[in-house]
Amino acid sequence: MPRTPITTAHAPAAIGPYSQATRAGNTVFVSGQIPLDPATGELVPGDLAAQARRAFDNLRAVCEAAGGSLDDVTRVGLYLTDLGQFAAVNAVMAEYFNAPYPARATIEVSALPKGAQFEVDAVMVTD
Repeated sequence: MPRTPITTAHAPAAIGPYSQATRAGNTVFVSGQIPLDPATGELVPGDLAAQARRAFDNLRAVCEAAGGSLDDVTRVGLYLTDLGQFAAVNAVMAEYFNAPYPARATIEVSALPKGAQFEVDAVMVTD
């Protein structure tokens, strides 16, 4: 099955040898989105909630570039440098997703690119 890369200027450019997302059939695999401002490429200031909002905004932009929306996301992976901040991330995620919610895994990691506190990746299925 051919793979088609997805790119948008409304989310940060890839900072390595990968695509913002890749489509295979009607499934889109969205690469991890950290809280980078797409205009500057810099990490957004603020607490974990502010960083999570920017990362989810980036995720939404890539989903839209692929012809879908957050409503089409079937699975998300959440990566936090402090699992003690889970409640804050959970509250922000509730601002972006509606029931039925996507499947989710939440993992504490020792570090993320550019010193981010949060990263999200996703799998989206479109028609």
